[in-house]
Amino acid sequence: MVEISTSILSTLKGKEADTFFALEKAKTDYFHIDVMDGKFVENDTYEKMLAYSSYIKRISNLPQDVHLMVENVKSAIDDFLAVEPNIITFHYEACKNKEEVMEIINYIKQNNCKVGISVKPNTPIESIYEFLPYVHLVLIMTVEPGKGGQTLLKDMVNKIKTLKKYVDENGLEIDIEADGGINLQTAPAVKEAGANILVAGTAILIAKDFKVIIDELKQ
Repeated sequence: MVEISTSILSTLKGKEADTFFALEKAKTDYFHIDVMDGKFVENDTYEKMLAYSSYIKRISNLPQDVHLMVENVKSAIDDFLAVEPNIITFHYEACKNKEEVMEIINYIKQNNCKVGISVKPNTPIESIYEFLPYVHLVLIMTVEPGKGGQTLLKDMVNKIKTLKKYVDENGLEIDIEADGGINLQTAPAVKEAGANILVAGTAILIAKDFKVIIDELKQ
């Protein structure tokens, strides 16, 4: 069974508390925090997500899965460490060189947090192979990052398969997370390809009953 990380990006204003409590009751495994700075990606959700993340920390014990889509990774890590997330994922493309990638990996770990590395759709998965022994999770963007409600790019299913094969062949223990366009129609192919954590936002939040969708996505 896979785990579900629910993106709270499209939470309705004024319905935050109801939504977060309902998601916990529906047994989402993580709250997925989509942090965007308006530079690395078009949208800017930074302050909103910091507020949501702080609020969730006060009302829930569920782990937070923080996804940084930002240029200034170190500064964002410092801001979000305050909410004691379970994992912080940063983008390979936000780093100037391989040394910086390793610096960020080590910095997150030094702060008692799991570390994830993410790649955009156009970045070859092979680019991050050398970092896999040092991370807990790889997040494969199955849409172009920056906004919710997009359609999954089918080529990304093969990318997940390629990564899963490499992970198995090299005896690595890491989670593979897929993010973007995940719904009841697209989830089976993504799971079959090897993803064991699915990020879903719109598909869950537009449902009348969060638990029904979360349960179906997990199966």
